Amino acid sequence: MKLLIAVTHLLGTGHLSRALALAEAFSARGWRVDVASGGRPAPHLETGNATLHQLPPLASDGADFATLLDADGRPADAGLFAARQAMLSSLLDSLRPDVLITELFPFGRRALAAEFDALLQRARSLPRPPLTLASVRDILAPPSKPKRVAETESRLLRFYDGVLVHSDEALIPLEDSWPLTPAMKPLLRYTGFVVPAPPAPDDGTDGNAEILVTAGGGPVGRPVFEAAARCAALGATSGAASDALPQRWRLLVAKGDAALADRLRAMAPPDRLLVEPVRPDFRALLGRAAASVGRCGYNTALDCLTAGVPSVFCPFEDGKEVEQTIRAAILARQPGIATLREANLTPESLAQALRSVLGARIPPLSPASLAGAARSVEIVEAMLAEKTP
Repeated sequence: MKLLIAVTHLLGTGHLSRALALAEAFSARGWRVDVASGGRPAPHLETGNATLHQLPPLASDGADFATLLDADGRPADAGLFAARQAMLSSLLDSLRPDVLITELFPFGRRALAAEFDALLQRARSLPRPPLTLASVRDILAPPSKPKRVAETESRLLRFYDGVLVHSDEALIPLEDSWPLTPAMKPLLRYTGFVVPAPPAPDDGTDGNAEILVTAGGGPVGRPVFEAAARCAALGATSGAASDALPQRWRLLVAKGDAALADRLRAMAPPDRLLVEPVRPDFRALLGRAAASVGRCGYNTALDCLTAGVPSVFCPFEDGKEVEQTIRAAILARQPGIATLREANLTPESLAQALRSVLGARIPPLSPASLAGAARSVEIVEAMLAEKTP
């Protein structure tokens, strides 16, 4: 069986990371999986057994998802969009997948509606149209206008066989963030959360009992990294000892942010602060940490919950973004998790939030809640069996 996943991450890499975790679950069941990725390359993510096809990349202009930039940071032109659309159509024609999954669309990525619509129309015109599914996370950005709901419903009814919702319905139902219509609800298939398999046990000691900070690249992560570096410096200068935490801090900064990394290193002595590029073994480091600090994207939140590490989430809120704020508020209802709004983020408030969670035990999620990737495969295979005459 063959699967094609179309995904474009515009700011962080969470959408691509989740798509690759899905891809690996299908590959493990013997599927051939191809992933068409339309965001900037993310070499720190492992593609596993899937084949990754890189489209001409796009990125958002910060939190402005209506303004898309090319690989050189210039506004994307019509030629780039045409090249992307042609490559997607060519992939569909050559691969002839049994299943087509569009990540986030049609609930989001409206700036890319033309290329998704062309892909979906072409898929429907094939002699054997693929089973077509949308793949969405637990929380969506609520529609800004009522017509967005009607447009989404129209596309779902025209092109889609179902919607894979990567959440635990009992914990975070999709309607907490998106106004579902009666026509949408029968299409939903809750899978549980999609998380990679736990890292293999090892004898590593990197990160042991440290405070681990990861917050994304560029303007998304900078406020969190700077507050963390200044918090690490507390106690290193006179008059700040009362706010100091004994742990060493480790900040994982995007590889393209070398200037930021150098500036952060200068904020605290090396025995208090280590700044290094994002590492593929991030989840192993997380399992050894005393606490975690970061944004509250889907993958980051679930990595922290799976590792059981006390966490302080600083949700990303620029550009009217509410997804992370909603998720952080829900997760902060349980022990071991605190949320700190960016408007209140200072070295002192961060130290206080960390003190409130250090040493706490986070209640583990059920195995079924964390089996979203495998459950997605089961759901898709069952749907295919029903569809086959």
